[in-house]
Amino acid sequence: MPAAVMTITEPAAEQVKRLLSKRSKPAVGVRVGVRTAGCSGLTYTLEYADEKNKFDEVVEDKGVTVLIDPKAVMFLIGSEMDFVTEKMKAGFVFHNPNEKAKCGCGESFHV
Repeated sequence: MPAAVMTITEPAAEQVKRLLSKRSKPAVGVRVGVRTAGCSGLTYTLEYADEKNKFDEVVEDKGVTVLIDPKAVMFLIGSEMDFVTEKMKAGFVFHNPNEKAKCGCGESFHV
């Protein structure tokens, strides 16, 4: 069986479970993508996935389903999705071996 496009840490899986449990309607999972934005070119997107799209890449791990937009797969291969809680902020973080650089604020990247 081929390796998953992306791995999910335990904290990320727990946060996805929390988000899905608080949602007013059921979801298949969450969808990860990338879009053009920021000073470095690309930014990660994360949204509820109400259904699996035909070409979505599916990552099922630690009791959660993460769908990867087919246009984002080539940018996310080998990445790890994490959830980090710091003193002043908390959020999903992507550790991506394909990144060549990030902008100063950390909101965008390029490959």
